[in-house]
Amino acid sequence: MPVIRLQHAVFDPVAECAKLELGDAGAVASFTGLVRGEGGLVALELEHYPAMTEEALKRIAADAAGRWALAGLTIVHRVGRMAPGERIVFVGAASRHRGDAINAMHFVIDWLKTDAPFWKREEFADGHSAWVEAREGDAVQREKWSDRTKKGCRGAAPLSGK
Repeated sequence: MPVIRLQHAVFDPVAECAKLELGDAGAVASFTGLVRGEGGLVALELEHYPAMTEEALKRIAADAAGRWALAGLTIVHRVGRMAPGERIVFVGAASRHRGDAINAMHFVIDWLKTDAPFWKREEFADGHSAWVEAREGDAVQREKWSDRTKKGCRGAAPLSGK
């Protein structure tokens, strides 16, 4: 059921949502992440080991499908070099009811930030570059999806998302 793609090419979030609207969906929730250009950033380079990353994304998708009644789930994540303003990630979830779609989408993006093995290197206008370190806030967001939101507790996920 889940569609998972790792790719260099740009993607169209409208087209991705349209695919999720087909079939038995009554709701589609989506998230599109963009490369931020803060602090003079000119490029973001994402590296990964394809088999390891694909396996991690499959596990995250399977966990979401086990927690919520989904009609569809799409994860598109770009790799390679991207400029500020470019789309980097898309997560879309379809379900018969909005709560499952919203919670699944939120869950997947929170887990991607902490559990998907990507290595990010930022390049700046002044010529220096640096690897991006994990952010504590991402781990805090992930922990909101604790045991109380496992299968059988549909709709129990917090949606505050600070």
